[in-house]
Amino acid sequence: MIVNESGGIPNRLFFRLFQTGNILQRQVQNEMGISAVQWAVLGALSREGFEDGTSFNQLKEYLYVSRQNLDGVLKRMERDGHVVRIPDPQDRRARLVVLTESGRTFWNRLQDTIAEFYRQAMQGMSFDDGVSLLHLLKKLQHELIDISLESNIPGE
Repeated sequence: MIVNESGGIPNRLFFRLFQTGNILQRQVQNEMGISAVQWAVLGALSREGFEDGTSFNQLKEYLYVSRQNLDGVLKRMERDGHVVRIPDPQDRRARLVVLTESGRTFWNRLQDTIAEFYRQAMQGMSFDDGVSLLHLLKKLQHELIDISLESNIPGE
């Protein structure tokens, strides 16, 4: 990939990703009344096999969010009755995050809205465009995870 002094394609790509993430956050809040992280938590906990919950750390790693961000979101979701944190039967020191029946009902009620959100967001893309974008974003995620700049930081 060619990079000129202003960053070229990589700079534009990462700026577009930044903008897209911010637009997603704003639109989810405006159209669904929840944050994108709340949406992700509901989706993660509603997956098959997660009926008994998951650990805080597993959820944090799955969503790629900070401990502080997830803790604040879970506190709001607990207040709203969508999740509870219960002792882990395997390790009483640990706690599991579990979707409540109220949370599952809320998630199920959102499904038509989510489907319409997806439809409108992707209406300008073909099926093949969507598959290509999904593939490319997955490749980018793997590359981002492997970044290590320790030896390249100026002034250190």
